[in-house]
Amino acid sequence: MNTEQKKISTERLGPNTVQMLEQVHQDALWILENLGVGCKQADLKNAFKQHEDTGKAILYENRIYVTSDLVSECLEKTPGLDDFFVPRNSFFIGGTAPYIYDDAAREGGVMPTEDHAARIARIAQGNPMVTGMGRGIKLKDEARQIEIMTENCNKPMYFAVTTDSALEKAIEVHRKGYNVMIVFCLTRPPLEVNENFSEDYVKVVKAGLPVFISAMPMGGISAPYCYNGTLAMTHAEVLFGICAAQLLNPGHVCIHAGFPTIADPLLDYNPNYGLISHQMLNLLMTHLNLMLDLPTCQSAGTTHEEHPTEKAYLDGKNGQALCKKYGFHMIRHPFSFLRYLIDFSIEKLEKSLEMVESVTADDAPDVIMPEYDERGMESIKNIGLGFYKDDTLTTANLGKIFKV
Repeated sequence: MNTEQKKISTERLGPNTVQMLEQVHQDALWILENLGVGCKQADLKNAFKQHEDTGKAILYENRIYVTSDLVSECLEKTPGLDDFFVPRNSFFIGGTAPYIYDDAAREGGVMPTEDHAARIARIAQGNPMVTGMGRGIKLKDEARQIEIMTENCNKPMYFAVTTDSALEKAIEVHRKGYNVMIVFCLTRPPLEVNENFSEDYVKVVKAGLPVFISAMPMGGISAPYCYNGTLAMTHAEVLFGICAAQLLNPGHVCIHAGFPTIADPLLDYNPNYGLISHQMLNLLMTHLNLMLDLPTCQSAGTTHEEHPTEKAYLDGKNGQALCKKYGFHMIRHPFSFLRYLIDFSIEKLEKSLEMVESVTADDAPDVIMPEYDERGMESIKNIGLGFYKDDTLTTANLGKIFKV
């Protein structure tokens, strides 16, 4: 635990919330040790199997159970913030929308082109408020998209690698000195390795490329409907990815990109990225990771608006101001995205970049800092690998938390 960061987090969040975050870490360790993570990928299984003789990992029926001792050893090997190439309080043009929003026609669903990708990269390169970038939009050819990004921007960046050609290109640009991170959603609910990406994850780690480990448990669906329950499930999934990377390649650079999300019952339990509580949930994830001295990237400044409305910009302003008030490391999605992160608006990107220059911590909305809710772990112990829509904690909390 980084004691200096703990002092900072206590000043900003309050002692009860910091105590909650410390317990979230313990809860995540319990999840890994008692529920484990389903995995069929041979290299990942073998990496953990090496620690069965010491009792630090157990493999049983394609599940990997990881003890707190092994997690601690892996965290000690993971490079911390002082060794990382992105400074604190860095806003990224990040995320991956499948479509471009047509700002002239005021409608989404436009297929992105190489010209769109190049324009986004040039904006990232030219704006001092932007520290780095993700893809923004998704092109079919991953290798070509990496090429476009690096041709137009030399700031830190993250992108996906799921093909051999993309891996070759990523290794090439990394060797040329670009600071790159390879993004993976290694896990999916309920506590299962996403086998569509597991082999690529192994290849990237063995190649020495920093991994940006995302996980998106959703409170009320795949995690308990409370702050600490959703955070614990998210944290457990990312910790598994960090452990896997350290076992495959000790000292490997890992970015905790846990993306805790909220199911909104008013939206038929779809995610609502515009909630102030969604922004805070992600900033709480940030502070836990900072206290653990882990490079970290979360989500804020998002909206549930389908179009770049006045409300969409207010949502963005609220998220940016909360970031500036409470502090962060890296934030993705703060400028450009619309409902469900499906459409990327370049007009919204440019206007939001103008806005972030003048937004201050004083613009942040008032929030009530959460405290530990013991019912979160009770739900995890009762439900295990199930889902939480009909959990009594979910029904008891409707309209009481995650509501703004």
